Amino acid sequence: MIPQTFRRSILVLLLLVLVALTSADWSRVNAGGEEWRPVEAADVALKAAVVEPNADAEAIFWDIRIDDGGQNDLVLNHYVRIKIFTERGRDQHSKIDIPYLQGIKIKDVAARTIRADGSIIELAREDIIEKTVVKVSGLKLRTKTFAFPGIEPGAIIEYKWKEVRSNTSANHMRLQFQRDIPVQSVTYRIKPANKEPFNVHPFNMNPFAFTKEKDGFVVTTVNNISAFREEPMMPPEDSVKSWAMIRYAGFFSLFTNYYLLAAELSYVFQPFMKVDDDIKKKSAELIAGAANTEEKLQRVYEFCRANIKNTDDKNAGFTDEQLEKLKENKKPSDTLKRGVGSGGDINLLFASLASAAGLEAHVTLLPDRGRRFFDRLVYIPGALRPSSIVVRLNGTWRFFDLSEKYVTPPMMRWQQEGVEGLLVGSRTEWLKTPVSPADKSKEKRTAKLTLDENGTLEGDITIEYTGHLAVERKLLNDDDSPVQREENLKEAVKGRLSSAELTNIVIENADDPVKPFIYKYHVRVPEYAQRTGKRLFFQPGYFHKGIEALFSAGTRRYPVYFHYAWSEEDKITIALPKGYALDNADRPAPIKAGDVCMHNINMGVTQDQTQLIYNRTFFFGGSDVNLFPVETYSQVKRLFDEIHKADNHMITLKQSASTN
Repeated sequence: MIPQTFRRSILVLLLLVLVALTSADWSRVNAGGEEWRPVEAADVALKAAVVEPNADAEAIFWDIRIDDGGQNDLVLNHYVRIKIFTERGRDQHSKIDIPYLQGIKIKDVAARTIRADGSIIELAREDIIEKTVVKVSGLKLRTKTFAFPGIEPGAIIEYKWKEVRSNTSANHMRLQFQRDIPVQSVTYRIKPANKEPFNVHPFNMNPFAFTKEKDGFVVTTVNNISAFREEPMMPPEDSVKSWAMIRYAGFFSLFTNYYLLAAELSYVFQPFMKVDDDIKKKSAELIAGAANTEEKLQRVYEFCRANIKNTDDKNAGFTDEQLEKLKENKKPSDTLKRGVGSGGDINLLFASLASAAGLEAHVTLLPDRGRRFFDRLVYIPGALRPSSIVVRLNGTWRFFDLSEKYVTPPMMRWQQEGVEGLLVGSRTEWLKTPVSPADKSKEKRTAKLTLDENGTLEGDITIEYTGHLAVERKLLNDDDSPVQREENLKEAVKGRLSSAELTNIVIENADDPVKPFIYKYHVRVPEYAQRTGKRLFFQPGYFHKGIEALFSAGTRRYPVYFHYAWSEEDKITIALPKGYALDNADRPAPIKAGDVCMHNINMGVTQDQTQLIYNRTFFFGGSDVNLFPVETYSQVKRLFDEIHKADNHMITLKQSASTN
């Protein structure tokens, strides 16, 4: 939640995220004017990786030289050498993208291939392509792109570049150590600005030391770093991946802790929360006749939500030209008069109207646990951001974020539930955000189906999502047309049931900020049941057929991280084919794991033996438990394997003799 004044800096941050996602790594290249280093014969002859013997490719070295000794520019020289072992390794590393933003220059890009026979193929300058990948509000993400000539298994590829960042410093700069391939050695050489004293704080790795070099540089090398590989349901990368951060200790370090940040932002936000006569008048109008403070607050919230257009909402109908012409809201009454503002503007208007109504309202700085796990003892720029308005109501703090279109209080974005936040105001106070229980995020599914004697299943489906599940579905469909949304649903169903045919698709409330997200469709699935002689074998749990087990690996490197608690409810009715009766009446046993998880299936047939009734209930995440250490992986895997087995339970129908 940021006023328009700060929107440009936030866009820069967003594009920096895109940089990280677009390339294998930001620091993936060059050593500017440095000559090519000699290639060791042992590296040319290398047949298998050193760090991870089965790796398709491995970096022999990854060197980055950081020079902050200039007047205004920060200069980074990158140089990497990689050995290719397999065809897959060749395909993965045949093309390189070097992303960069406005204010950054990329120079002296060079690359070459050393083939297994010792011959060398240099990259021609004309083969380096520059292109714009993303453009947002005048900010551009560009890439320098090239493909390695003559790359093959057994070859060595190496590349280098110089990166010049204008008007910045190395303070709070991130040093990446773990990459998407194993690395034999990572070396950083650092020259701080004006011989500024600094330290380097490691994350998710052992401490390391620097030694002095000439010309004011210090150097460190870390050896034998394994590749970073994603695992299902893992914590955010920043909380598991090996990296470090440079921190200047003196004048050049603007903020050293979160209290200083809160104090500075308290001063910055004062004009943006001003309660002037226009705000007082509107607040009095809104709360007139309200029975209590709860109703007062609700009226203010509903007014801001319904009457102020959010320029951050892609579906609000604003063109780029209209957005460019909009004036900046310098105080809440500007947002009120114009009826238009950014998500941050709307939040600040809400806070000022609530304050005018006699309520205590403040901006809060919140972390995003979808990006990293927050530790208030370790200062990381951007780890806390103005994200919410907190209002004291009947002695309890209530959190509101009107910038989030699909999130309705008392729920928050899952990324900001159950975290510590810092109140910004005349005093600083750490607050804990609430956590939504499992029943608030529910997937409720109903199916009225018919199974024929050939094994074809057909009928009507309704799926309803609430809470965090609904928010995820709405965000997933946000940029898509109604036709594309239907295609997405078809692909999802056919992904697990390849023969499924979907018709009469209805998608409800895809853009509604409050109502559940709903799918409705008619489905026909030939050969859903397998016929063997006089018997039909099939899975009554239609919604889970074809879904893979959540955890397939026998071992795990990182903790298991569930974003939020959720629940599921299935009600399925299947009309059985004429002349067939249930041959086995068993059902899976209930599964329970303390207060954390419960899974139960009830199943039976109607008295006239014509319909199968299948009811399933499930929840996970009781007692605010969502993070499980690696040591508990076998238990977590066993639990979900049992649930998967129960969901895939098969039953048998037998044809009666009288129908033969």
